Amino acid sequence: MRKNSAKWTRLTEWEHWPTYIYYVPLLPFFFMRFLKEGHPNHYLTANPGIRYSGNGTESKFNTLSLVPKKYRPISLLATPENRKNLEKKLEELGLSFPLIAKPDRGFRGYLVKKIDSAQALSNYLNQVQTDVLIQEFISYSKELGIFYHRYPGQDRGQVTSVTIKEFLKVVGDGSKTIAELIHDDSRAYLYSDLFTRIHKQQIDRVLDPGEELVLSVIGNHSKGTRFVNGNHLINQELNAFMDRICKPMKGFYYGRLDIKYENHDQLLKGEAFKVIEVNGIISEPTHIYDATHEKASFLNALKTINSHWKIMSQIAHINHHKNRVAYPGVMEYIQNMRWLRSHSQMLKTLNSTEI
Repeated sequence: MRKNSAKWTRLTEWEHWPTYIYYVPLLPFFFMRFLKEGHPNHYLTANPGIRYSGNGTESKFNTLSLVPKKYRPISLLATPENRKNLEKKLEELGLSFPLIAKPDRGFRGYLVKKIDSAQALSNYLNQVQTDVLIQEFISYSKELGIFYHRYPGQDRGQVTSVTIKEFLKVVGDGSKTIAELIHDDSRAYLYSDLFTRIHKQQIDRVLDPGEELVLSVIGNHSKGTRFVNGNHLINQELNAFMDRICKPMKGFYYGRLDIKYENHDQLLKGEAFKVIEVNGIISEPTHIYDATHEKASFLNALKTINSHWKIMSQIAHINHHKNRVAYPGVMEYIQNMRWLRSHSQMLKTLNSTEI
């Protein structure tokens, strides 16, 4: 049962604080590394196989293509120029509804949507006038975010963070509507506007006693998914599993893979799973957002982010000084960041509308 208003909860519980509050305190450490390396773009050589190492302006389609084909969903990049005969292209690839659509250059779950029909896809594309990644919907019931790094030249890497993603759901009691169940839930009420839009066709339906309704199938914190610290799952088997996936990924050394899977034993055997997204240097060790964990605190979250940034800088140093990966130009990168700012604002504005 909810106790506080959404506004009060977001203000007082650090799990829900804006991203910049986590990053601003760490800027002195970032500048110290910049001064040590002698170049403001030193960290952009961490993943030479990804545009700007995955700073948010990279193509999700191209980045996911680094993953061995058998481990990734069937995908199609729909640009504003190639959308004619799209249904035929989907059919040729073996893609059928439901599908997942998301901006090819996007973040924080903005405009990630499950699409159930050709008409819904047409509506989505008409409103999202940018490159869109269309993927098969992976029906596996579980999802992990696994943060991994491997130093260039080394044969084995290391998993440093595991996040178990719990999709938010409500359970019927035979008397309350879906809207009332969302309102009364201790977490769902924080995302009531989102869930009302998603379930607008049935928001006043009364669920039967014991009937469960998953409110969102998108494993993102901004979509209400609860991030659970899964670091107890880190062991040699999981490290070996990630090595099998990531070592063939040319130019990838640091980041988080989001993986949907059926059960943990099959996952470690390399069965019944798909990598649905690859995130580079902008990604986070998202286990830090489990505020219920015994070691969780805002201070520890900052320490964890900083320790990962240190690893990122070490990898970038090796790539630049030993592997001769050039730093991107400063002005070129500034222009790129200006584009990112306007693009992210566009996505944020669209995300607040009903699509």
